[in-house]
Amino acid sequence: MKPTPLSSILLILVSAFIGSFGAVFLKLGAEYMRPGIKGIATNYRLAFGIALYLLSSVFFVMGVAQGELTILYPMVSIGYIWTLLWAYLFFKEPFNRAKVFGLVLIIAGVAFINLGNAGPH
Repeated sequence: MKPTPLSSILLILVSAFIGSFGAVFLKLGAEYMRPGIKGIATNYRLAFGIALYLLSSVFFVMGVAQGELTILYPMVSIGYIWTLLWAYLFFKEPFNRAKVFGLVLIIAGVAFINLGNAGPH
């Protein structure tokens, strides 16, 4: 199999970015949710979060269509980096050493997995 193209990697990274905003809007929707089906059905924040997740899925499918799943799927975890930033900016969630260390591990893991993309196929 030939190496995963850069275009697939970029599509997955766009997917992760959009999905991280989906998480923000799902949280916002949950904070404004009223009880019952009507409360869920009329919650535009929740609907927007779901729409963003669906859009991120479209980019994900486009990305994995031309690349190796074992290279691309771990890149979805880059969305955690964006989500941590959005949680800090929008919800004032604390940013501490443990979270930073976890993000460093995520980045290192994705980098090591992508070394497999450079090797012989």
